[in-house]
Amino acid sequence: MTAVPPRPKHLDSPRLPTIFKIMGKTQVWVYRRTGGRIGGKWRVGAGFRKPVPTLLLDHRGRKSGVEYTTPLLYLLDGADVIVVASQGGLPKHPQWYHNLRATPDTHVQIGRDRRPVRARTADPGERARLWPLLVDAYADFEHYQAWTDREIPVVVLEPREPTR
Repeated sequence: MTAVPPRPKHLDSPRLPTIFKIMGKTQVWVYRRTGGRIGGKWRVGAGFRKPVPTLLLDHRGRKSGVEYTTPLLYLLDGADVIVVASQGGLPKHPQWYHNLRATPDTHVQIGRDRRPVRARTADPGERARLWPLLVDAYADFEHYQAWTDREIPVVVLEPREPTR
């Protein structure tokens, strides 16, 4: 295990949420139009040397009812898709995580494949097994966990039958 650097001060800039929102919407637009050929790999931070696959997660606002799509890093665990509610180590869970807890039936898009899934938070045993795999896929997850007092949730997206 390597020493975790302190959280960079520039990550607390009030401009970052707006920048991330614009970047996320742009990535979703490009990903959908190219079937993930562009935008399907995360090449920032630890992903610069070891790119990480990216998916698109649909979720419904628990208060607004608005449909959102968020690009996220993922790994496969058998038929399940695993994502992390890290939000870069910020003190609060990301909105998409709260939205999935309220409405767990949703869809993900991996490449051109859009599939129905049901989201649930990994139990402690699953998290203990999956966390090292996630850190191996994207080493910055270890930094994010060190930068926050909350336990970063690991989310299991299980395949489900499409609704008719």
